[in-house]
Amino acid sequence: MSTVLQREIAAPSLSFLPFYGTDFVEFYVGNAQQAAYYYRMAMGMSWVAYAGPETGFRDRTSFVLQQGSTRFVLSTPLRPGTEMADHVHRHGDSVRDIALHVGDARAAWRESIRRGARSVREPFEVKDGSGVVRMASIAAYGDTVHTFVERREYRGIFLPGYRAVPRDPLARAAGIAQIDHVGINVGWSEMDRCAAFYSQVMGFSACRRFGAEFSTLLSAPAIDGSGRIRFLVKQPVEGSGKSSVEEYLEFNHGPGTQYIALSTTDILYTVARMREQGVEFAAVDPSYYTEHLAKPPVWLREPVSNLQKLGIQIAYDEEGPVLEIRTRPVEDRPTLFFKIVQRTGGPA
Repeated sequence: MSTVLQREIAAPSLSFLPFYGTDFVEFYVGNAQQAAYYYRMAMGMSWVAYAGPETGFRDRTSFVLQQGSTRFVLSTPLRPGTEMADHVHRHGDSVRDIALHVGDARAAWRESIRRGARSVREPFEVKDGSGVVRMASIAAYGDTVHTFVERREYRGIFLPGYRAVPRDPLARAAGIAQIDHVGINVGWSEMDRCAAFYSQVMGFSACRRFGAEFSTLLSAPAIDGSGRIRFLVKQPVEGSGKSSVEEYLEFNHGPGTQYIALSTTDILYTVARMREQGVEFAAVDPSYYTEHLAKPPVWLREPVSNLQKLGIQIAYDEEGPVLEIRTRPVEDRPTLFFKIVQRTGGPA
């Protein structure tokens, strides 16, 4: 068994930027209407809002999908030569913005800039009959940004300029509750710098550096002071073969979001439902269950046979054991995928 390497990076006790959670994740995609159909029919997201030429957006269309507190925005450029069009051309369908819900967008932007962040868009506000939303954006990793969203004076469905959609007749909910964490891939020797960004600029805890002696990647978790927002930063290292991180960097043409982990309280139901609806999951070697889980942990309530039937595995992080499974890439490039996770409350 290879030796696990750990190194302390930083561990502030509380974030100086109070976050209320992930507000939304925006994907830039080549065809938002078709992508929305997949997320509705296969993953069970509900279409709740829309923006486009009909609502005053001349350069894009955006579909807002939601399940539980998980909210995705799928946006497609309508004109060539725009920042959005260039992003899709370079990275394919991918995550552009991981927006964070805050109490004061201007204060969050000002404090993060003071601590070294690069501004992408200065504080601004948008209004309609439902109130006002204040936002500001900073650069994160690669071409990904974080938008601070302050919506305490807004009562609308999503944002001004978006039209509410009646009850979605296609969505088939699968039990997704919220975003558990986000997996980030960065380049060679860039993990510590990215983890330091979340620690020093954003006020997250970046506690330990994990890696196996003969592994082809290293990772470090970053968690905000409330525990509501988690990032797992990964980089490739020299090893016996090409890692998934290295492959991602090659096809994505740089750092970016490799996966989004979605939490559920019943992973067996959620995975079975998604399989029925067309989601493809990564295969697991049967020996994992006959050897690694030959003696199941005492906290595991489900028979190992039930996990094996669906391909669910056990992982461990700073909070304890997690039941999880990953999808196959959901784009043509081997880049973006999703994880379905259930935190068990077992011993760390």
